Amino acid sequence: MTNTPLLVGAMLVLAAGTYAFRLAGPTLRSRVEFPPAVEKLMERSAVVLLTALVVTTALFEAHEWAGVARPVGVLVGGLLAWRKVPFVVVVLAAAACTALLRLAGVS
Repeated sequence: MTNTPLLVGAMLVLAAGTYAFRLAGPTLRSRVEFPPAVEKLMERSAVVLLTALVVTTALFEAHEWAGVARPVGVLVGGLLAWRKVPFVVVVLAAAACTALLRLAGVS
């Protein structure tokens, strides 16, 4: 049995916390000064975090290997993005590549 008021309350608290975190960045940016070394570290950490997200999403589905088709599609999308192709074309080409490989029997 679920406790609906408790669930709704928890969702509201999480929503308020998320909004506060998102608001804190622009609000505090003009008040807080970071040393250049910290700013460089934050830029690098953002790149590392996004790279890890792309790699894990491209290579795994749940706890299993995603097969060959998905990483190849991501690779095609990455190459097109690197060549500064419009975003819509990148997404469509990556999806089409993955779909065609799966249609051809490549998992």
